[in-house]
Parts: sequence; structure tokens; C-alpha cells
Amino acid sequence: MNKAFVREAEFDGRAYCPRCGTLGTAVNQATLDQQIQAGFRRQIGESAWFCSHPTCDIVYFDLLERTVATDQLRGPVYPKDPAAPVCACFGFTLDDIDADLGEAAPVRIRQLLDRSRTDEARCRLLAADGRCCVPEVQRLYMKGLAARKR
Repeated sequence: MNKAFVREAEFDGRAYCPRCGTLGTAVNQATLDQQIQAGFRRQIGESAWFCSHPTCDIVYFDLLERTVATDQLRGPVYPKDPAAPVCACFGFTLDDIDADLGEAAPVRIRQLLDRSRTDEARCRLLAADGRCCVPEVQRLYMKGLAARKR
């Protein structure tokens, strides 16, 4: 068939990391401006995607396959660095999740949930993916619970 008559698929808003193939999370310009060192900010467009694969060194990428690597950020981000806070707004870490797993109730996670609903939460700027951390914290907690039951 002649390719002149084949219609290309329309862009559906999804983008995949050019290094590892992980489906990216769209981030806005404010997130990029906050996270990327000034000298590297110009090498990626105004809109980009976050690669959440923990071992991939690409953090942000755009449709032209321009990338920003972990060493071009202002600081470490979760999940690229497991020692970095899961919640950049309030400094909530994997150690906090482990501590809640060792107790009768997830007190720290509940406090984080309450704080995430306040004006103090600045997820769009401080989180590497521009999103609230609560779903990820809950996922990690449930994963930890399931592992302890085995």
C-alpha cells in the first residue's frame, strides 16, 4: 500500500521514556522550572513527562526525545533516589512508612494525609511528578502490609 494514503495515528497525550519505555506522567512548566538546574532547563520544552522507573537515569523527557537526567536536577527525587522523600512537601520518607508498618495504626500517614489537604502542600512545584504523594504513600504502605503477611 502506498504510504501517502496511510493516516498516522493522532497523538493521544501519552508519551514513553526514550530510554526505558516507561509511560510518562505529564508535568507542567512550573514543576520543570522548580526541579531542573537552571543551566539545564533550556534543553527541554515547556511541557514534558516524568519517567517514574526507579533505575532509569532519565527524569524528564519531551516528544522530541530531549531529556533531563538525575544529575541535572536541583536535588535527589523519589523514586530515582530511594533515600529522597516520597513527599517532597513534608519530607515524608520510606522510613516513615516502615515505622507505621511496625505500629498498630498508620499515624504518620494519616497526619500526612491531613497536611496534604492544607495550603502547605505544594505538590505541583515540589514533587518531581507534579502530583500529590498520598496515592504513592498508600500504595507503598499496602505493599508493605502484604509483604509482612507472607
